[in-house]
Amino acid sequence: MKTLFVLRHAKSSWDNPDAADFDRQLNEQGLKTVPVMGETMYRNQFQPAAIISSPAKRAKQTAVLIREMAQLTSGIDYDERIYEASPHRLLNVISEIAEKNESAMLVGHNPGLEGLIKILTGEVQSLPTAALAVVDLNAENWKEITAESGKLRAVYTPKDDLKSLSNAT
Repeated sequence: MKTLFVLRHAKSSWDNPDAADFDRQLNEQGLKTVPVMGETMYRNQFQPAAIISSPAKRAKQTAVLIREMAQLTSGIDYDERIYEASPHRLLNVISEIAEKNESAMLVGHNPGLEGLIKILTGEVQSLPTAALAVVDLNAENWKEITAESGKLRAVYTPKDDLKSLSNAT
């Protein structure tokens, strides 16, 4: 069985209307929510063996910060196919993950990520910015993953996790 962590990039800035979409960076709120999600990953002992991210600036920033905050040990690979990807293209990216990796995290964008979760699990799931979905895949190999071969274990959102962290103190 494989585990896929699906992470949507954190909230990005629209301050510069002349900036290309690909070059938009995280805004102040985005920079505040990534540590919350990093803490969530750390607290739940989520340690994806591989991290594959869109090379868009906001996704790269999210991947780098989450890796640092969650104390992840895997490196980050950037795959241009993730930017503006359809769910089926994302499925192709996943099918190429090295078999030695029992788990992997995909960092990208909507609507592709929500569509991917729907294909993998049959469930319609909203992924706000910086949300993390955990999908358990009923497959021994990444190449074997097909439609509805997964089960949605959980979805973590910054809003929910901020509440649980403040209630814990």
